[in-house]
Amino acid sequence: MLSQEEQARYARHFSLQQVGVAGQEKLKKSSILCIGAGGLGSPSCLYLAAAGVGRIGIVDPDTVELSNLQRQIVHSQSSLGLSKLESATARLREINPHVKVEQHACRFNAENAMAIASQYDVIIDGTDNFPTRYISNDVSFFLKKPNVYASIFRFEGQLSVFAPHLGGPCYRCMLPEPPDAGSVPSCAEAGVLGVLPGIMGSLQAMEAIKIILGCGTPPLGRLIHYDALNTSFREFKLRRDPECPLCGENPSITHLIDYEQNCSSKTKPTNMMENQDEISVEQLKSKLDESFNGLLLDVRESWEYGASHIDAARHVPMGEIPEFIPELKAMGEEQELLIICKSGGRSGRVMDYLVDQGFTSVYNVTGGMDAWSKL
Repeated sequence: MLSQEEQARYARHFSLQQVGVAGQEKLKKSSILCIGAGGLGSPSCLYLAAAGVGRIGIVDPDTVELSNLQRQIVHSQSSLGLSKLESATARLREINPHVKVEQHACRFNAENAMAIASQYDVIIDGTDNFPTRYISNDVSFFLKKPNVYASIFRFEGQLSVFAPHLGGPCYRCMLPEPPDAGSVPSCAEAGVLGVLPGIMGSLQAMEAIKIILGCGTPPLGRLIHYDALNTSFREFKLRRDPECPLCGENPSITHLIDYEQNCSSKTKPTNMMENQDEISVEQLKSKLDESFNGLLLDVRESWEYGASHIDAARHVPMGEIPEFIPELKAMGEEQELLIICKSGGRSGRVMDYLVDQGFTSVYNVTGGMDAWSKL
């Protein structure tokens, strides 16, 4: 039953034939899991709370950083340094005190996904990486729960609902396996206009609410592409693949697979440091304190380097590394090269490239400047 205050709050919904009092009560009894409280998860959970979804679960292990505020609108300046869960929960309670917010302060992975997702009716995939995206898809399939998917890249977004139990395809029907490590730039590398995830995340909230209400037509078997620069939407048909390794006729995937290792930088043989091709920021600091004789390369963009950098680093943006090879060759292919970027993705790809060019002592600084800033 809706309280008098709730009836006043949702009055505009009652005029809609597809919602009404019965639909609002459905929303109140429903539960939706938002994987991520970032660019996509922020608008999704805001609108779900405002609409009166009774229980909203949020999975996110991170804290609020200044660079988040350009697009992650559930957070604010006063949230800096707080966990994203604390920040989002406080904001959602301000929007609607009748909504219960449940916090999952962890990474959504093969160990915990089933236990978390089984508690909710619909899953909203607000992830920004392939390992978690495949976990989201696979757990949705195993639990027979709709997976409302969106992704963003620069000025473009994609949206679909993956639900084989409702007759549509799953994400693996479109992309059976994760792409090779480093083949797809992250938002930090490629950039994204802050408004774009707001649009796509709002569309995710709309589709989740439609599913709960049982109204309209969700984009099952359809991939909606949004081009912000040209203000255009295109639709692509997605068919369920009988050869799909997950939902096909002879599935080879029968349990959750954790792709964290598969999607990380490739491991190179016979380097002389712990973990073969990696160095921690603590090890880097020790080397620099001991008058390091090798070369520390910062491969971030100029604006990132200008904001903060290590004085001992040589700045060469990733796109300029091929032109820098002759100078590196002149220094000697056996010289120790340490590569650093924001969090370890770009530096890992540069490391792989330099090893392919014949350099024998190349190491990726794991965690990058993000980790260095926490020393």
